[in-house]
Amino acid sequence: MTDKKPTLGFIGIGLMGKPMTLRLLKAGFSVHVWNRSPGKLSRVTEAGAKACSSIAELVKASNIILLCLADTLAVESVIRNDVLENGSANQLLIDLSSIHPENTRQLASMLYEKCGMGWVDAPVSGGVAGAEQGNLAIMAGGSEGNINIARAVLTPLYKQFTHMGDIGSGQITKICNQMVVSCNVLVIAEMIALARQSGVAAEKIPEALSGGFADSRPLQITGLEMATATYEPVKWRVKTLLKDLNMAVDLSTKQGNAIPMSGLAAQLMQLHCNHGYLEQDPSTLIKLFAKNDA
Repeated sequence: MTDKKPTLGFIGIGLMGKPMTLRLLKAGFSVHVWNRSPGKLSRVTEAGAKACSSIAELVKASNIILLCLADTLAVESVIRNDVLENGSANQLLIDLSSIHPENTRQLASMLYEKCGMGWVDAPVSGGVAGAEQGNLAIMAGGSEGNINIARAVLTPLYKQFTHMGDIGSGQITKICNQMVVSCNVLVIAEMIALARQSGVAAEKIPEALSGGFADSRPLQITGLEMATATYEPVKWRVKTLLKDLNMAVDLSTKQGNAIPMSGLAAQLMQLHCNHGYLEQDPSTLIKLFAKNDA
């Protein structure tokens, strides 16, 4: 790769993919895009992205392929069905999705053996707001050379970029991130419900706790929404937290570790999803604890 900006191919223009693509375009990158639902491409194509009719077309037209997909199965499908047959050794794949580290290692090995393409797992934290503002935290796994390329290309997206180790390390770190976030959001939900039912002005709690040991970004983002029953627009989804918690449980089981807090969080998330909130914002988790929000 030369000093000239590489051409990017971005697969997955969803809640996170759209603002990330817009920031990459604004930074001067040429970006080819593909999405399972083509209707979601209008905003990024209006900003200068080039829509591709197939993933194969996108891969052939790009130096670096970026994925931002829903889960492990989605990433595996794209790699096996499209990238493997069309990639080449002078390309790099950067996976911004949150998927299982074991599958990450297997897919990366398969991609390198088949066509020589490198892999960086670079899951992100910070939500839609972080993607829009370019202050995401990115935790990355891969070789030093590929990491340096990813660090430079992703500059418009992050405030913090940390190389965590070999391929798969980024995904493990993201699982750790989600364990903290998920347990935090659930405690916030039961706390706001308790405060509201006890006669406290629950909508003032984020302000009251700001700067103290109990403060957190999840509190500031979801606390007011929970207190005022404001669940729209959806900025992230319960199913995302559940997916990552299930990966944490699987990883810990294979390693013989106990994660009782995260295990309980996974069960509570699953219960909430079973009540019809799979696609809803995690602020709806207060409905698990608030008597008048069932």
